[in-house]
Amino acid sequence: MSEVLRTPDEHFADLAGYPFAPHYLDVAADGVDPVRMHYLDEGPRDGPVALLLHGQPTWSYLYRTVLPVLVERGIRVIAPDNIGFGRSDKPAVATDYTFARHIAWMRGLVTGLDLRDVTLVAQDWGGPIGLSVLAAEPDRFARVVAANTILHTADPALAGRLTWAVHGTGESRVVLEEGLVDYLLYTQRAPVLRPSDFLGTATATLLSAATLAAYDAPFPEPRYTAGLRQMIALLPLTRNDVGARIGRRTMCALEEFERPFVTCYSDGDPATRGWDAVFQERVPGARGRAHVTIEGAGHFLQEDAGERLGRVVADVIATT
Repeated sequence: MSEVLRTPDEHFADLAGYPFAPHYLDVAADGVDPVRMHYLDEGPRDGPVALLLHGQPTWSYLYRTVLPVLVERGIRVIAPDNIGFGRSDKPAVATDYTFARHIAWMRGLVTGLDLRDVTLVAQDWGGPIGLSVLAAEPDRFARVVAANTILHTADPALAGRLTWAVHGTGESRVVLEEGLVDYLLYTQRAPVLRPSDFLGTATATLLSAATLAAYDAPFPEPRYTAGLRQMIALLPLTRNDVGARIGRRTMCALEEFERPFVTCYSDGDPATRGWDAVFQERVPGARGRAHVTIEGAGHFLQEDAGERLGRVVADVIATT
């Protein structure tokens, strides 16, 4: 592997609303040296496990108001930072990051901690990564709460189903949401990339300066942002993309998943709108469940309604 960067600890000192102790585990993926993944581990060790997965451009800080609600209900919370994000290691070369490696790194955490009876809570890229880990380790997962997430498949059957179109059409064409393409191109061309530039545009509430600074904390210099940029570049836009093939394989596994699968989507996130209905139709475990729509929240519903999301997850664990 190329150079691996590690954000100095002082950048995480006294972050607003984030008093949690760090934990670390070395995880491996094909073709690169092992790297250190950071995770939070809060709540009773013998409690049911909730695995809270973030996406881009966030880190476990995203779940700081969700986590206490779950711990209060006797749930053990594991909230990792994807490699390249938060307090986890950051390979300095963008091509060291692949979709398959993100899955392998997260699978390494789940198996390394020997997590079982897991409730997967997945938002944004936490869905494609976490659901693919579930597909590889189905016996470890008891239930799923999908929150503003998708699966990258580019499936032609998605035509007309999603607010943000990403699907094939005919034999060799693709339909893409213009805003998605604009976003991807901007992130690859911008000389400086900061999470705070995006967080404020994807929440319904105004985030404080301290909160925005906390999201930027893992990236003290541009060279730390290779993983941040590359995760966006990994978005599968065609059926031929390796990520779309992974997504279709994961969807096939979900079509056999009969354990509880609950969607908890906000009403203010066009980027994922429609995927809740797709999951409800295609995952057997989603049928007949009490699915939730959180009103007045944007893409990062943890920021707009974190305690509400925490109560949804706790109720799903308690009642299934």
